[in-house]
Amino acid sequence: MTENIWVYAPTAGYLTGTDLAGYKVEATDGSVGKVDKHFDEAGSAYVIVDTGIWIFGKHVLLPAGTISSVDHELKTIFVARTKDEIKDAPEFDKEKHSTDPEYHRKVGGYYGGFAV
Repeated sequence: MTENIWVYAPTAGYLTGTDLAGYKVEATDGSVGKVDKHFDEAGSAYVIVDTGIWIFGKHVLLPAGTISSVDHELKTIFVARTKDEIKDAPEFDKEKHSTDPEYHRKVGGYYGGFAV
C-alpha cells in the first residue's frame, strides 16, 4: 500500500475544517448510514458511521482514504468500498478508536488491502 489510508485523497473534495457529522454515507453498492462523528487530525482522519438498521445499529470506523468523494451540497460522502467490505471490517471499538495505535493498524491494514 503506497497511499496513507488515514488521509483524504486530494481528489475527494474534502474541505479542511468541514465537520462531516450528519452526512449520509454511500458505499459503491448502496447506503451505509450517517456519519456520527468526524475526526480530522493530521495523518489520522476518519469518520465513525452509525449504520442504523443496516447492521443492527452498529458503528463502523472508515479511514479518510476510503472516501472517494464528498458532496457538500447533498451532505453525502461516497466510499470506495462495498457494503460487504464495510460490514466485514474489524469491529468498531469505541474505547480504542482514539487511543490505541494497534487498533488503527488493524483497521488501516484491513481497508488498505482493497484497491481503490
